[in-house]
Amino acid sequence: MPQTETPGTEVAPRSRLRWWTELPLILLVYGCYSAGRLLARGDVTSAVDHGLTILRIEKALHLNAEHPLNRLFTRESWLGVPADFWYASLHYLVTPAILVWLFHARARHYRAARTWLMTSTFIGLIGFTLLPTCPPRLLSAGHGFVDTMAQYSSYGWWGGEASAPRGMGGMTNQYAAMPSLHVGWALWCGVMLWRYGGTRVAKVFGVVYPLMTALVVMGTANHYFLDAVAGVAVMGVGLLLAPRVMRAADLVRTRLSRRTAPVADGTGSPIVSAGCQTSAGERIPRQRESQHDAAAGPDASPTDAGESAPAPAR
Repeated sequence: MPQTETPGTEVAPRSRLRWWTELPLILLVYGCYSAGRLLARGDVTSAVDHGLTILRIEKALHLNAEHPLNRLFTRESWLGVPADFWYASLHYLVTPAILVWLFHARARHYRAARTWLMTSTFIGLIGFTLLPTCPPRLLSAGHGFVDTMAQYSSYGWWGGEASAPRGMGGMTNQYAAMPSLHVGWALWCGVMLWRYGGTRVAKVFGVVYPLMTALVVMGTANHYFLDAVAGVAVMGVGLLLAPRVMRAADLVRTRLSRRTAPVADGTGSPIVSAGCQTSAGERIPRQRESQHDAAAGPDASPTDAGESAPAPAR
């Protein structure tokens, strides 16, 4: 017995994605990401309490990797300065570059990859809103952390307040530490390079990039180890939800296309003039019927009946 789809669940055929529709969508998501970080500042006291709670949990589990890394980056400028450049720039360069590469070179995988990234980003925004967290660099000096971005600010474009350009630190939410989307986005980039890179160099970079990013965010005192773990978890949840998001988008597109599609009869022809159809060669509706009626009449001549009428006997 042939299977039939449940009404209302049909999926519209996929159309080729265009850059002029993809670019505004990506910019919209990034705008929401930036606005969410800015608006969800949270209470500073609560953010500090959350940061200290994470630090206590890590110490209890012997997962406190931030202190030795931060001391190393603070003591060795040849490590600290590149790490600050890494943190301040690659997050915003590598991810868009891989999106563009997927769009042009791996088009059949682009939509699923883009949906995964965007879904995870929105989940991260929920985390910023519900759990504002003070990063290690903003804790009091007694906790033993040094803000390397402030220490090495003379080497780069950032100021002492954040990784934003000088004078713009107040325009960012410095308490959006949990989860670490630096690590989450780097993991996404690594997976894309590993799966679709095609070369050994791409696969190696796909492994090194997220691992180095995790070390950088901790060594610069911008994130805790558990922030990095949460970033990985967010990407995992986004990966599971991405197929559902794509199906929902397809259903919405199908229903919108139905509202704008012309009404058709059972044969697929547009309905015009209250059911009267006009085909090629006909000037007005029902011309066909009038011709057949005339041909069927008692006085119909062979010419009126058409070329297929039998010739009169001689």
